[in-house]
Amino acid sequence: MDKVERLKREWKMIDILALQQQVAALFLEKLNLDVASVETDLIEAGLLDSLALVELLAQLEESFNISISTDDLEIENFRSLDSIAKFIAFHSAVETVA
Repeated sequence: MDKVERLKREWKMIDILALQQQVAALFLEKLNLDVASVETDLIEAGLLDSLALVELLAQLEESFNISISTDDLEIENFRSLDSIAKFIAFHSAVETVA
C-alpha cells in the first residue's frame, strides 16, 4: 500500500472515530441514553426500541444533514454506535457525490 492510500485509510478511521463520538453525544443529549461502548448492541441492550429508532432517525437527519429513506432502514445499520457512524459516513459521502 502506498503512502497516499495509507493516509486515506487513516483519515477514514479518524472520521469514523469522530462520528462515533458525535453519535454518542447525540444519544446522550437528545435521546437521554448513555451507551457504554461503540460496540454495544443497542437492540439487545434494550436501548433502541421502535419509538427510540424513530427519534434517532429524525435526530440523525437533522444533526448530520442526511436523508434516510425506507430503503436504508436495515436494522444492522442502527445496531451500534459504530454501525450508525459508518452509516452516516457512507450517506454523507453518497450525498456529496450526488
